[in-house]
Amino acid sequence: MMTNIQTAIQDHFWSHYSELVRQTVIPYQWEALNDRIQDAEPSYSIRNFRIAAGLEVGEFGGWIFQDSDLYKWLEAVAYSLKRYPDPELEKMADGAIGLIGQAQHENGYLNTYFTIQEPGKEWTNLYEAHELYCAGHLFEAAVAYYDATGKRNLLDIACRFADLIASLFGTNPGQMRAYCGHPEIELALVKLYQATGEERYLNLSLYFIDERGSKPSYFLEEWERRGRTTIWAQGEPNLEVYQSHLPVREQSVAVGHSVRAVYLYTAMADIARLTGDSKLSEACERLWANTTGKQMYITGGIGATHLGEAFTFDHDLPNDTVYAETCASIGMIFWARRMLQLEAKSEYADVMERALYNNVLGSMAKDGKHFFYVNPLEVWPEASAKSPDKFHVKPVRQKWFGCSCCPPNVARLISSLDEYIYGVSEDGQAVHVHLYIGSELSFETGGRKVSLSQKSELPWNGRVEFSVMIPGSTNDGIAFNLALRIPNWFGSERPTLTVNGETLQYHVEQGYAIINRAWNDGDKLEWLLPIETKLIAANPLIRADAGKAAIQRGPLVYCVEEADNGKPLATLSLADEPVLSESEASGLLGGCVVVEGNGVVADQSGWEEGLPYRPLSKKRKAVRFKAIPYYLWGNREPGEMSVWLRY
Repeated sequence: MMTNIQTAIQDHFWSHYSELVRQTVIPYQWEALNDRIQDAEPSYSIRNFRIAAGLEVGEFGGWIFQDSDLYKWLEAVAYSLKRYPDPELEKMADGAIGLIGQAQHENGYLNTYFTIQEPGKEWTNLYEAHELYCAGHLFEAAVAYYDATGKRNLLDIACRFADLIASLFGTNPGQMRAYCGHPEIELALVKLYQATGEERYLNLSLYFIDERGSKPSYFLEEWERRGRTTIWAQGEPNLEVYQSHLPVREQSVAVGHSVRAVYLYTAMADIARLTGDSKLSEACERLWANTTGKQMYITGGIGATHLGEAFTFDHDLPNDTVYAETCASIGMIFWARRMLQLEAKSEYADVMERALYNNVLGSMAKDGKHFFYVNPLEVWPEASAKSPDKFHVKPVRQKWFGCSCCPPNVARLISSLDEYIYGVSEDGQAVHVHLYIGSELSFETGGRKVSLSQKSELPWNGRVEFSVMIPGSTNDGIAFNLALRIPNWFGSERPTLTVNGETLQYHVEQGYAIINRAWNDGDKLEWLLPIETKLIAANPLIRADAGKAAIQRGPLVYCVEEADNGKPLATLSLADEPVLSESEASGLLGGCVVVEGNGVVADQSGWEEGLPYRPLSKKRKAVRFKAIPYYLWGNREPGEMSVWLRY
């Protein structure tokens, strides 16, 4: 693994969000964790740690997995500190880490729920209690904080807990043949292994992967020992919901809780890469094909139902009762990155880009203080307020959630976004550009340092420039392959590529344009990806979108809102000749490109009060509709919204 790679984002679009997270989101979420946000649901997180540490007296508050919110916040802080040193923020984080250390047991155990609420019942409900899940988020935070600051306090806390877990779980006599109901620790142990070099952490991750889905089922046996009691759903454990119905190498269809699934698949891809396990790689590829080909929304969301926050079945993608949890799309991005590390295929980066620019970015308001947990593609505010089937679909973002896994997940992803832009081979001989985000990459190849500067006009325009810088260059050239992703939203023609002003021919491998040459200091490359507004159709098997089209421009999916088009949006259809046009709207929602088109709406005249039906009339009224990027919806007055339009 190369350790001398550095990336810094310098991008007009994404630098704004990095700054928003650093200056607003992280401080705001600290206030939320301390229950200081007026009219917001309490977190109880810091309070729970204070009680567990013996600094306060009281009962446990919040969900059983509440500890993880603080860990994810710390991870976001770590990424921020690495790029923008901030003594005050670091001092705040060090205080939180000290509190975590005070709550840790002498044997290394750390979980405020069991310390406060059910001491003595540790490890008795792995199916639902999230102990290993919370441990995983602790490990991720610890690795990130150590990498950012060099301080070992949190890493030592994590290693003591990991060592305890390694002693308790496994196949040796006296150990538990068990695994967590919510995958997370598996991918976290890989990070802990990479940070410390301790093979036992990698082996423990592999054990959890191997044990999952084995027979007899640990979850069923555990349920019997608990007297057939459960926390969430009643009755016998549903093994599909927890991805434990089959050994992971035999799984081929994404089932169950969508966040659990993609966290598991992320770890599987990690282990496949590090161990060379071809069966695990093949399972990842099968699951990827099913998830992205048959169970993913156009926005990059996954999880079709709020019942179990889960997948349902192939092509079942309802727009108005959708779940598409923010954490699930973030997990898709984690998984896509690991798949790219297994094999650089553009389809993985395409999904990473789709989820990032649409579902994930759209989950946070422009003020950085309001968030969506659920990311719908169609909203009718009255139904959200009054229909039991749509209570989970909110027309406005919330200040915080009792179960607030998503907001800190957004913060840690955006704070670490520079890690997703490039892929560099261990010998530095191949550089893949996965995302077109303005940035500077530094790496070594052949013992020499190289910097690659990217200037990108995405998502509004498709012009991308690269500059090569070789310190101390003698102009003898440094050979390495530069691979540029050809996005799936691009047209059928090849993008234009020039090097130092001359058009260059290239060949394509796995969706990447490959440029193999000796690079000199000062070389400049221009990559042109003209962005066009397109109408997108859904597979006919996706019944919710039959007879409908969506608007996409580059990586951005668009939607129509009541604020621009009135209501009811359900009567709006595309005209036979939509004649789509686009224009810059610098004063709208902080600046964006809007798309307008010809549409028709149903004639609403002549409907008497209380008349539900009448003979069909094809009379329509012509209108000019306006669409905005999906990620910006919900930042004005609450109202209806729709991604898909009838035609």
